[in-house]
Amino acid sequence: MKLSQFEFTLPEDLLAEFPSEHRDEAKLMVVNRKDGTIEHKMFKDVINYFDEKDVMVFNNTKVFPARLYGNKEKTGAKIEVFLLRELNPETRLWDVLVDPARKIRIGNKLYFGEDESLVAEVIDNTTNRGRTLRFLYDGSYQDFRNKLTELGQTPLPKYIKRDVVPEDAERYQTIYAKKEGAVAAPTAGLHFSKHLLKRLEIKGVDFAEVTLHIGLGTFNPVEVEDLSKHKMDSEEIMIDSEATSVINNAKSEKRRICAVGTTVMRTLESAVSSNHRLNEYNGWTNKFIFPPHDFSIANCMITNFHMPKSTLLMMISAFAGYDLMEKAYKEAIKEKYKFYSYGDAMLIL
Repeated sequence: MKLSQFEFTLPEDLLAEFPSEHRDEAKLMVVNRKDGTIEHKMFKDVINYFDEKDVMVFNNTKVFPARLYGNKEKTGAKIEVFLLRELNPETRLWDVLVDPARKIRIGNKLYFGEDESLVAEVIDNTTNRGRTLRFLYDGSYQDFRNKLTELGQTPLPKYIKRDVVPEDAERYQTIYAKKEGAVAAPTAGLHFSKHLLKRLEIKGVDFAEVTLHIGLGTFNPVEVEDLSKHKMDSEEIMIDSEATSVINNAKSEKRRICAVGTTVMRTLESAVSSNHRLNEYNGWTNKFIFPPHDFSIANCMITNFHMPKSTLLMMISAFAGYDLMEKAYKEAIKEKYKFYSYGDAMLIL
């Protein structure tokens, strides 16, 4: 398939700047792959599509406050630093993006906080916006991480033009987030409330957790018309024995296995054995899923509504079928579903 096939016009008023007041009261579009039907529900109605011993698979990554604002030495110019990845805890080396990048050269120092209690030195250029920073901080490693958390902001997506509000720190995090390491939330999971999870548990639905620490590569625009030439950035994933056991048992019993989000689907598809079972895995994935693709583990998924030409739209088109997704997205725009991180949801059966 070609990049141009994933272009569509999205009205600006459909970009969700704020979430639903209650997590599970977003709108839910239910798309059935067998008969091509589309239903309009509320997210909390998702429980009606699952039975005892079906499995929901969640990404338990936790977003850290990755966006810092500092000042360049001498000039005092304001610089945005986006923390991507910790390279070495002992030497406090980090991969970051800086903006505006043209002002930041090797050897420059950046100062953070009103009291300039955190300092970083630029030690390498990695890409046109990428830099390697060494943080200079007198204190233990835990004190250093606490300082990053204190100074950092919740990294809301760029399309959200408003300022970050205190509520975002809690709202831009799934209620089951455990393992810190993501720079963006696994947004399909933002719709689950504690009450809804409890109702699913009482119904007998099983849960499994995997981890994919979301980096910015997921959101990098695809710039090649031939999709097979697009390269995804690597992201760290973890699948333990407990998750593989729950998921493989459900597969043997032909139960419904629901990937909650595109990150879960990528994680599962990155660790499939030759006999279509899920393997334990601890490492990295750069898997890019686009049509056509044979999925091995999950047989349904929950996802948000994604941007034109995004890798996420390509994945769900591979799962649901391109024509059905095109129909569903036209319906979503007509019915004024909200798109992207704080937007509404889709259940693909």
